[in-house]
Amino acid sequence: MTSEIILVLSILTIAIALFAWEKFGPDIVAMLVLITLAVTGLVSTAEAFSGFASPAVVTVWAIYIVSEGLFKTGVADFFGAKILKIAGPNETRLIVVIMLTVGLLSAFMNNIGATAVLLPAIIGISKQTKLSPSKFLIPLSFASLMGGNMTLIGTPPNILASGILHVYSPDMAFGFFDFLPMGIIILAAGILYMTFIGRHLLPESEVESNLTHSYHLRDYATELKVLPGSPLVGKTIQESRFGQDYDLSIVSRLTDAPAQHLPAHLSSTRRISSNRLPVGKKERIQANDVFLVHGNLETLLAIKDVQGLELGEDIELRDADLQTKGTSIVEMVVTQASSLVGQTLKVAHFREKFNLSVLALWRGAHPIQQKLAQTRLQFGDVLLVQGSKEQISLSRSDPGLLLLEPVPHTSRRADKAPVALGAMAFMLLMVTMGWLHISVAAVIAAMIMVIFNVLSMDEAYQAIQWRSIFLIAGMLPLGIAMENTGAAQFLADQVVNLTGQWGAMGVLMGIYLMTLLITQPMSNAAATVLIAPIAIDAAFSLGADPRPFLMAVVIAASTAFLTPIGHQANVLVYGVGSYKFSDFTKVGLGLNLIYMILVALLLPVIWPLYP
Repeated sequence: MTSEIILVLSILTIAIALFAWEKFGPDIVAMLVLITLAVTGLVSTAEAFSGFASPAVVTVWAIYIVSEGLFKTGVADFFGAKILKIAGPNETRLIVVIMLTVGLLSAFMNNIGATAVLLPAIIGISKQTKLSPSKFLIPLSFASLMGGNMTLIGTPPNILASGILHVYSPDMAFGFFDFLPMGIIILAAGILYMTFIGRHLLPESEVESNLTHSYHLRDYATELKVLPGSPLVGKTIQESRFGQDYDLSIVSRLTDAPAQHLPAHLSSTRRISSNRLPVGKKERIQANDVFLVHGNLETLLAIKDVQGLELGEDIELRDADLQTKGTSIVEMVVTQASSLVGQTLKVAHFREKFNLSVLALWRGAHPIQQKLAQTRLQFGDVLLVQGSKEQISLSRSDPGLLLLEPVPHTSRRADKAPVALGAMAFMLLMVTMGWLHISVAAVIAAMIMVIFNVLSMDEAYQAIQWRSIFLIAGMLPLGIAMENTGAAQFLADQVVNLTGQWGAMGVLMGIYLMTLLITQPMSNAAATVLIAPIAIDAAFSLGADPRPFLMAVVIAASTAFLTPIGHQANVLVYGVGSYKFSDFTKVGLGLNLIYMILVALLLPVIWPLYP
């Protein structure tokens, strides 16, 4: 083993460890890999940056734009709106229809986009049927991964595997529907598993119609009276800086409240019986004003004497207590495209930017109410926000926030739906007939979306998941370095030595298991970039056809079912479904075992190992 191979394998090992550690974002890790390869001379400067010009990477960003066009015109969520009508209020039928719908959508748009399209609709269905959303959201996420296996554009691993194979042997590149036979088997088996086994392993979370109870807000709300002589008298709500300095939310102004008769101490009632009026940030504070305030009790106690305030008893809130005429409370998810990721609400100026107040945050299986302003937001966090209905509606235009309520038909560009469908049909025709390379056809389809005003150019840029693009472009040079230095061949030889006693089938399953394990802590795209060269070299060493080996790689790369962090679609439903980390493992382990058996039995039949 040469020093170059040792160096490449060291970089690979450190990269995998950094992906698993999650201290740095995967895109940052990929850029560090790229820089290290260039500085050490393992790849040339041109090779280091070749990923950004790779047809596979171009295809991925173009598909993001095409997917956004389908979303904006309502083509995608049209199918989601039909789910309840078709399935009815039956849990089993709903799981089948949800999985089938998102699976078919994922075949033609990116996985996380398909999940995001249906997520608000499914939350609405759960409320209507009184069925637990936790019974549907893991099936939704898993099915988006399964459906991506059906077409060339269904998921980045398919595009990358085809591109890498094209470099090795142009005559063997995958066609658009070459993935379909195994993809149908994967989706069908997944639906059957979730219907008869998986759904019984899913938690039965409480169907909570009262958001204030589900977020435990009742322990952090109080009536607050502004005493005469308070330094706040005469200031506007904005000038009081309650939110910016103290992380407190003024929910509403109370009139005829028991608290106005302080210090009779504030009434024995624990409910708010007064009228609630909305509070504008330009509204001036007057002596004896009584507000309903939500925030940290320790903070209120610390500032009450300084600011001339008197506190009432803790109040048990209902949703109605947080809603006045023209205002509302809603849940919204921080998406992968959000600029809020990694920032605190205070640093991001959330209140000023959206004119909305964050009352609580749900992360994973637990709510967070304290020190919200200092909490760094993560992808998948669920925010409980309050504000005017107009501002909430305007927030829909921000790609970084996903409202968990059905999208009004009026907010979709339905008149542009024929253009979006036409662009998709054009791309499919060009690729399936072999008239254009997938990258060229995808870019043309993306430009059709912009030229015909389905999307503005700014919206097209925002639709691209740049973190994913930088991740893929940064990791592709590592695949080049592995091939140039012989590291890929070295690892392929090790796999063949370990599993070769069981023939080509044993090697294929070894490759499958390696990909399955490595895709759990890192992106499926990165796993494909790393394992694909090894799989191809292993196949050539055996004199076998590399295509079934690559097919095993892309299937395994889309089986990130064991953890909520294995894929972005899992992260998106993790907090919304109030799942525990172990819920994904319990459901996903059996599914992975079934897929291993199916790959072993059926993949060699559909794709013979030897030409």
